[in-house]
Amino acid sequence: MPTEPQSQPLVSIIVPVYNAADHIARCIESIRRQTYRNLEIILLNDGSKDVSYAVCQSYAGIDRRIVVIDKNNSGVSATRNLGMQEAHGKYFQFVDADDFIQPYATELLVQKAEASHADMVIAHYNRIEPPVSLPKTMRDTVVERVLDPILDPQHRVQTFGFLMEGPLNKDAFACGLMQEPASFYYGVMWNKLYRADIVRAHDDVICAEDMDWSEDLYFNLSYIRYAEKFYALSTPIYNYYNTPGSAVHTVLNPVNIVSTRATLFAYYKELYENLGLYEEYKPQIYKYLVAVAES
Repeated sequence: MPTEPQSQPLVSIIVPVYNAADHIARCIESIRRQTYRNLEIILLNDGSKDVSYAVCQSYAGIDRRIVVIDKNNSGVSATRNLGMQEAHGKYFQFVDADDFIQPYATELLVQKAEASHADMVIAHYNRIEPPVSLPKTMRDTVVERVLDPILDPQHRVQTFGFLMEGPLNKDAFACGLMQEPASFYYGVMWNKLYRADIVRAHDDVICAEDMDWSEDLYFNLSYIRYAEKFYALSTPIYNYYNTPGSAVHTVLNPVNIVSTRATLFAYYKELYENLGLYEEYKPQIYKYLVAVAES
């Protein structure tokens, strides 16, 4: 049985929305159905040209936990930054509009954060490949069916995650990070729970608005500098729907890739120098410059 909201810290779930009409209902329903009830659900319409904004407004009319912000298009980084500025929760959680989360996702994340006093909880996730042979209407419009496509044998599902269940200090987390420095598991924001007070206390913990790729990793590397305690959750709580053409699937210019990797390399170097681990992990840090993300 879910606990009463009064006994739960507020969690702000931030959802950037851009031309997500085919997926946004599935996403919102998965958040509304969380066993954890004390939520602030922030839907930020980033200048969508389809009916995404109207769908968000309709949900706000039936769930008072939902806040809808309509804004001109400025990209996913600026949209997430605005969401964090407007949020009131003790914790931040992020969901992309074309994905969905397990019903127990927020409850598990908060349980582990509260019990271990973790500054960040990182969880395994599922990557779901939709059956390309099915018509779009069969894939995306029936909310009850698509809420749990991992039960549908026509979907290809893979679970990703590297750390074993349990608490970690910063050194242990940094050691794990260097085993897979270019992975989604460490790089993305949507399989993690963050303490909002750390973000609010440091102006440099933001999504880089001048990056069109790996802005999540930039945020995470900035955040990790100020975090001390971590918890690894081995239960997959997030369903990453691999949808080419979505707002978070950027067509990358090779020049931009090199430039972004060079920027992030400097953050890696600074972080590991401060931990006194740079010389030990120098080969892995340099390996990042040529590593290929699992996407």
